[in-house]
Amino acid sequence: MHEAMPSRTALRVALRRAAHQLYDAPPRVLDDPLAVTILGREYASEVQRTRFKLGKPHSVALRAFLVARSRYAEDQLAFAVSPERLQPVVQYVLLGAGLDTFGYRNPYPQVEVVEVDHPATQAWKQTLLAEAGIEAPVNLTYVPVDFEHRTLAEALEEAGISRRRPTLFAWLGVVPYLTHEAFAATLDLIASFAGGSGVVLDYSQPREVLPHFEQLAHDSLAARVRQAGEPFQLFLTPEQARAALHRFSAIEDLGTAELNARYFRDRDDLLAAQGTAARLLSAWL
Repeated sequence: MHEAMPSRTALRVALRRAAHQLYDAPPRVLDDPLAVTILGREYASEVQRTRFKLGKPHSVALRAFLVARSRYAEDQLAFAVSPERLQPVVQYVLLGAGLDTFGYRNPYPQVEVVEVDHPATQAWKQTLLAEAGIEAPVNLTYVPVDFEHRTLAEALEEAGISRRRPTLFAWLGVVPYLTHEAFAATLDLIASFAGGSGVVLDYSQPREVLPHFEQLAHDSLAARVRQAGEPFQLFLTPEQARAALHRFSAIEDLGTAELNARYFRDRDDLLAAQGTAARLLSAWL
């Protein structure tokens, strides 16, 4: 992303989360009462324009996947904080937090929410929060990271985030934009946290393993994000993802069929994930 500009992909994700609150039939997959509020007047017209895309299959499917991955991460956190667990999670780190609102509606007072993002994106988000009258709770920490000047490990340590405490990392919408080296280094860091820690991430399969029509959709999306200054770099097959997570256990890797069965069954609208490219997984130490 550009040095002084917030992430355009973060905005597009936020617009789709907001559209889900307004236009999709109940029940909501992701119930987020702040998703519309955080966008405020500045982006209200863009939220409204999404209404005219409700009948476009690719737009609906993308929105479905985006709300499902946020819901899945929050479901994993609900499981991880349970006092019945031997090592319940007490830190929830959102890597590439964007305009995610969980930290401002966090129902777990014992859990410290940590938002990691580029300084420009965090400053933009804090401006939107202030304009919307949304206050940051005491158990939320901002960690701005410009990777040209310091590492994620350094930033977390400076912010007082302890590796000795069980921690869940939500790493959503980030992996495809990374180099393989950055992906491996981040997994190394997560694996250095205390037992009971885990990670939730999404990834995309390589173009060459996709059916023909999905390859065309891949090319279209890749061109758009490249034009926005945030090109795709990393693609993984399920086998490659599992190999990269060799220090983790209890790996759950979900494709479209599993996500639809879990989150979109028996709906009265067309909201459902499609295709085979995008996958969602969780893994634990």
